[in-house]
Amino acid sequence: MQAYSDDLRQRVAAAYATGQFTIGQVASRFAVSTSFVEKLLKRQRTSGSLAALPHRGGPPARLQEVDRHRLAACVAAQPDATLAELGRQLVAAGSPAVGQTVLWQTLQALDLRRKKRVCTLPSAIPSV
Repeated sequence: MQAYSDDLRQRVAAAYATGQFTIGQVASRFAVSTSFVEKLLKRQRTSGSLAALPHRGGPPARLQEVDRHRLAACVAAQPDATLAELGRQLVAAGSPAVGQTVLWQTLQALDLRRKKRVCTLPSAIPSV
């Protein structure tokens, strides 16, 4: 979700600063929540700024760069391995144990697709 613009933040603070409106009236006038107005005013009082906080970047990666290289090597060696098999191979290679979701997200980030082993012969009839 995007942060509210600095222009909107300034207009909300200025409308409340006039003293003519309550927090609820300011919130309904600008179509924002009352908690946003309260937090904005508190932020202005404590730090003197109305600007949004910068994005914190999310949680750190569970697999480090070395582990990602190991995962890519495992996929290169056995392209039709399941996520569970890849997880066991990584643990055997010395990487930390991670869930299948982490493996899947890492494979997507590395742009590696699972190549299934062909079990049946191709159809003799060409597809149209």
